[in-house]
This record gives sequence, C-alpha cells and structure tokens, in this order.
Amino acid sequence: MATDTRLRRRPIVPDSQLSAELFEFLRELRKNNNREWFLANKAYYESVVRDPLLRFIAEVGPRLRTISRHFQDGSMFRIYRDIRFSRDKSPYKTHAAAHFPHAASNRDVHAPGFYLHLEPRHCFAAAGLWHPDATTLEKVRERIAHRPGAWQAVLRRRLPIEGDRLSRPPRGYDPTHPHIEDLKLKDFITRVTFSDAAVCSPRFPAVFVRACRTMSPLTEFLTKALNLDYSTGGKSAPAHSE
Repeated sequence: MATDTRLRRRPIVPDSQLSAELFEFLRELRKNNNREWFLANKAYYESVVRDPLLRFIAEVGPRLRTISRHFQDGSMFRIYRDIRFSRDKSPYKTHAAAHFPHAASNRDVHAPGFYLHLEPRHCFAAAGLWHPDATTLEKVRERIAHRPGAWQAVLRRRLPIEGDRLSRPPRGYDPTHPHIEDLKLKDFITRVTFSDAAVCSPRFPAVFVRACRTMSPLTEFLTKALNLDYSTGGKSAPAHSE
C-alpha cells in the first residue's frame, strides 16, 4: 500500500500575508526533491507558496511605484529548475523568489531591479544588476569612472556592494582611479536580510518596500548609467508567475 506523503495543514492568515507553512513546505521539499512527492503536494504548494506570494507581489507593486514608477512589474520565479546542463538533477528549487525589474528590462536590455528571496533561514531583498552583459557592464563602469561624485553618493549610504570582481583593473581604466576596486566588479548587488519571523509578519509588505527604498540609491545610479528613466508616478501592472 502506497504511503500518503501529502502535507495536510492549511494556513489561516490574511490573503497577502506569507506564512510559516511556506517555510515548512520548502523544508520538506528539500528532503523530498522528487516529482512524485511534489505532485502529491502540488495543491499545498499552490496554497501556501505560489498564491500568497503572487498576492504579495500584487500588493507591494503599487508601493514600489513611490520609489520609481518603472519598478512596477512584479513576477514570481518558477519553482522548476533548469537541469539540462547541471550535475544536480533535483527537479525543484528549494526557495521561492520574486523580482521587480525596470520596465525596460527584456531579453535585449539588462536593467536593474528589486528581488525577494525566500528560503528557510536565508531570506533577503536585493537590488542592482546580477551578471550583466558586457555592454551593460561597460556603461556602469563608465559612469563610475566619469561621475565619481555620483558613485560616492551611493557609497555614503553604506550599502554593501556585492558581486564577483576582476583580479586586475578592467582594460582602459586608470589603475589609480579612486574607485578602481569598484570598477573591477562584474556584478552590482546590495541586499537587506530578514528573519523568517519577519517575513511572516503582517507588516512584511511595508518592511520589504522600506528595504527597497534603502537600496534605491544603487538602482537609481545603475538605471541612469543605462540612460533609462527613473521618474516616479504612474500605474502598476498585475503580478504574474514566470
């Protein structure tokens, strides 16, 4: 007789509030990362992870409009992993995530955005550019090199700038430039961490938006480096799952 592996509890929380059951599901998924278990618990995934996160995205989207109307288009990352070129053949991600890219972002334009990562004991909001293409990266480096005052204004906010970096100065840049270590960066990311309990609080939408506002000097600098608009005001777009 087959064992019933379905998770049974249901959260009793407001529609747009993320719950402890979200983290319970992700912990169980890490232990049972296989198609049979996921299909047996797909309805539970939809009720405690997918649907609440989509409602969360729809709620915070209009609030992000107060930072810039161009960061209004929220979407949720799919839970299915791309395993075509990976040694790890686990079919599912063990975290949930959403992003709010600049409206100009598409397959041809690598634009800054905000990001939310939900994983047991590893939750954070992030902002910036991750693995930008060569053309985008060069534009950012040029603005740092030629507008050092604007870059210094970002650094004065004490935002931790993370990312891979070159071991040597990029070609064509003065190795004595005051921001040469930042010019070596290949990513431009900053982030704010949250506890699991904070994520499950009814105040988390406001907390997340406040974190995005804290990180916004970096997104503004990067957006202007790419000659994209950063003005405020406008209407929001509906949330969707990628």
